[in-house]
Amino acid sequence: MKVFSTDFPDVLILEPEVFKDERGFFLEMFNKKTFQECTGQKVSFVQDNLSQSHKGVLRGLHYQIKQPQGKLIQVLRGAVFDVAVDIRKQSPSFGKWVGVELSAENKRQVWIPPGFAHGFLALSDTVDICYKVTKYRAPQWERTIRWDDPQLGIKWPTTESLTLSPKDAMASLLQDADLYR
Repeated sequence: MKVFSTDFPDVLILEPEVFKDERGFFLEMFNKKTFQECTGQKVSFVQDNLSQSHKGVLRGLHYQIKQPQGKLIQVLRGAVFDVAVDIRKQSPSFGKWVGVELSAENKRQVWIPPGFAHGFLALSDTVDICYKVTKYRAPQWERTIRWDDPQLGIKWPTTESLTLSPKDAMASLLQDADLYR
């Protein structure tokens, strides 16, 4: 597995080794030992989630104020622009973001540790995303920051014809959001 750093030392892009032949390909989506050796992170995933979206769907920026989740994200079909925003108040990179394209074609994964808000924009007609999380979903602690918060200045690939959930459309600005200490 190859590991690429991002603007945040904690957010990592992972590129699994892909074994291709005339039949297709094989890769390990997750191997705890390899993950720990390559990232230096000792994590325990408790839940796997599958999300399907259509082109133009923007989900996020989501996080849990208590029981914060680390997420290992991979696209199984299609492509997304995936974003992590540092919302740890004491962090030198507080309020900064990093974005990466994940696709079924590039087979890359992104590791987003606890303390970050997460969102993505579906770039292809249909997108299936699989992601592992380190804490169980706790709806009472779920929070959302506006995808278009001017303080964040996220440069989404497009902002035309977006589809948002009512919760995401009514999200807080960073300056008004419940944040990590």
